[in-house]
Order: sequence, then structure tokens, then C-alpha cells
Amino acid sequence: MHITSTLLTLGVALTTSAAPVEERAATCSAYTIINTRGTGELQGESAGFRTMNSNVQSQVPGGTIYNTVYAADFSQDSQLGTADVSAPPRQIPSLDANVKYQIVNKVHSLVQSNPAACVILEGYSQGAAATVNAMSQLTGSAFDAVKGVFLIGDPEHRAGLACNVDQNGGTTTKNVNGLSVLLGGGIPANWVAKTLDVCNFGDGVCDTTHGFGIDAQHLAYPTTTSVQNLGTKYVIGALTGTK
Repeated sequence: MHITSTLLTLGVALTTSAAPVEERAATCSAYTIINTRGTGELQGESAGFRTMNSNVQSQVPGGTIYNTVYAADFSQDSQLGTADVSAPPRQIPSLDANVKYQIVNKVHSLVQSNPAACVILEGYSQGAAATVNAMSQLTGSAFDAVKGVFLIGDPEHRAGLACNVDQNGGTTTKNVNGLSVLLGGGIPANWVAKTLDVCNFGDGVCDTTHGFGIDAQHLAYPTTTSVQNLGTKYVIGALTGTK
């Protein structure tokens, strides 16, 4: 009886002492949001994320926003977003040495500076495609560093994925395809669990079943309260380990 009670006491003590450690491990004390804007938006932070990012930064201290530098023009060459042109080239193993400071390289750089780095990826429209294109190149510690991905109006929105939600967090656009899906690509399977791919019902870029091209629904994300609330909740959950 004495041995049993001692073991029980020890078990409680171990459980009690372990809980704060697990909580600290799941929470990011500092983080970087890599923000990649959509077609036609001026260089800087995308309008699609300003409200939610302000909310996130006010509730989770230690955040920095990095705005991907690329043309975001109507050529729709989203690879130029994946290949951020803001800084000199850096040689990263397994990457083309001529590719300049990509979203991929930015994540690698952050992890190289701090192995415990926390990263959130965001992309709107063409910026969402650039973000999805970067995913397959983020492996190992770089993959682990990305705590969450939030996409809106994604042309690579692929039907049937568990990460697909509509503007209200529902399922009306779970089984629709975006403009680029027929060309291949889409969110890799190992990224689905850490991604939220928001497609407004009728947005012709991510929902070709109910919309056509860049329409009012595609432009509505910045001012849609439910989308900004979804993004706020999702990113805070990803950073604190509660999503």
C-alpha cells in the first residue's frame, strides 16, 4: 500500500511538472509572418491580412511581418513570388543558387538564425499560389518551423482537402477547384494539416464551379469580418499550439 501511494504521488508530481513544459514548447515567444500579396496590390502587406495580422500582433507579442517582394502583376507568374527578389542570392542546399531570396530561402534563413523559429505563411490570390509553390521545397526543420499557413482566394485550391473552408468556415467550397488545379500542383498532402485554405463561395479564382475569374467575391476577403476572424483565430491557435 505504501509503495502504491508513493507511485501515485510521484505520478501526480510528474504530470504537474510536465504540463508547463509542454505549454512552453507549444507557444512561440517570437514569430515571423511571411505575407505574399495578390495580383495588382502595391508592394507591402496585402490588404487581405491587415486586420487579422493587427489582431494577432495585439494578442500574441513578438511578431514581425515580412512582405514578399515581387511584381504581383497580371502575368500571373507566381513563381516570382516564390522567388522573392528583395535580397542577394543565398546558396541553400538542394536549391538553385541563382534563385534569389525565395519564400523558401527566407524560412531557411530564419531557421538558420534561430532553430526554434516560428513562421506563419500567408498568401492572397497569386500570393497564395506562390506560397503553395514553396511548400514542396520546405522540408525538415524548415517544415517544422512553419506553424500554420493561411490562404485566401487560392487559384491552387484543390477539391476535397480537409483544409478547405468557405468564408464562414463552412464546407460550401470544400469540393471545388481553383483556376490552376488542371495545371497540376495544389497543397501537398503533408501540408494539409497545417493549412487553412479559405475560398469565398463564388470566387472565380478558387471556386470555378460557382464563379468566373477575379470577381466581387475574390475581392471581398479584406472586408469580410468572418474571414478576418477566421484568420485571427487560426494564426493565434497555430502560434500558441491551441488550434
